[in-house]
Amino acid sequence: MTGRAGRRRFGSVRRLPSGRFQASFAGPDGQRRNAPETFATKGDAGRWLTMTESAMISGTWTDLERGKLSLQEYGQRWIEQRPGLRPRTVDLYQWLFARYLGPRLGKTRLIDLNPQQVRQWRHELLSDGVSESMTAKAYRLLRAVLNTAVEDGLIAKNPCQIKGGGTESPAERPTISASQVLDLADRMPDQYRMLVLLAVFGNLRWGEVTALRRLDVDVDCGTVAVRGALSERSTGEMLLGPPKSAAGLRTVMLPAPVAEQLRVHLDTHVEAGDQAWIFSGAAGQPLRRSNFNKLVGWSEAVLQMGLTGLHFHDLRHTGNHLAAQTPGATLRDLMVRMGHGTMRAALIYQHASQDADRHIADSLSQRLAPLWPAATGESIELSRADRLAPGSRERTQNARRSADERRESGGITRGGL
Repeated sequence: MTGRAGRRRFGSVRRLPSGRFQASFAGPDGQRRNAPETFATKGDAGRWLTMTESAMISGTWTDLERGKLSLQEYGQRWIEQRPGLRPRTVDLYQWLFARYLGPRLGKTRLIDLNPQQVRQWRHELLSDGVSESMTAKAYRLLRAVLNTAVEDGLIAKNPCQIKGGGTESPAERPTISASQVLDLADRMPDQYRMLVLLAVFGNLRWGEVTALRRLDVDVDCGTVAVRGALSERSTGEMLLGPPKSAAGLRTVMLPAPVAEQLRVHLDTHVEAGDQAWIFSGAAGQPLRRSNFNKLVGWSEAVLQMGLTGLHFHDLRHTGNHLAAQTPGATLRDLMVRMGHGTMRAALIYQHASQDADRHIADSLSQRLAPLWPAATGESIELSRADRLAPGSRERTQNARRSADERRESGGITRGGL
């Protein structure tokens, strides 16, 4: 016969037909929960309730019932509900989870995950040939998911306890010289030559440079305004959103030769109208990273130059190195130019760094001067024309003269900022 429930301030204890004692209590959501095991004595059951109450008061209590959720179920929900994730980050997390977490740990209940199991999972990934960098990314995702599980009260402690498990030590990305930058630019189709120059000498990310429109460019002042970034999702959808960070919203001053080359590019390859893309693909649509290498013959160009393994994002890396070599440029100046740092830091130093940014641009101009015989005007285009196929000189000169005539007649509207 079942015994009568004991009266307690927190929870209750009753004797079962087996003679053992069962403890139960009402959780924060009002739902009654039983202890995960029965007890030999009423006192043991009472002590378990006392410890449970203490854990709830101190905030260390875990909901064992909810902790029975599988990592697969909780992790997918975590990715869907995580605030502030950029679309491409969502795609990356879903890919990492489906490839590395789900197949090996997905069916495991949250409350059953332990440090030994996590260590074994990581060891298996590395043993199967997964790179240290990719393993570190997967480990950081698992750790972040389980940190939230701790905050939700589903588990008492995060089992990701591997020191350095989420640290990446990627090989240093290559940089190239200023002369190699010009050589590489000249190997691109003419309408994409400026893409290389802006990535390097404007310190722009792929998403930032491909998101530029006429309204973002002021060639008279020699500046480009970074207002957004394009990203391509795994579904093929193209999204125009904010830059990578708040500090990414910035105006970058260009070296004088690059600004002049940009003027020619606008006159020759960009449609009229403030919203026209500075660089476009088929049918005037934004450039896609997925087919850019094939579109411009990137692999062939870097192979001919002996730069196998050079990626487009290495151009910004190169530009950052060149800017960092500018005498007198402080870390704060470089952070603003490169779009690094917090919004607060960017706001504090944005105005103060304008003169320093001009100094960086002027220093880059001097660096380019020996490579381009003249730093401004038509002779820049002529120096490039000497390196191009026959007929290119005349087309460039004609485009330049046409642009000069339109400016004299007031036919060109200066892009606002």
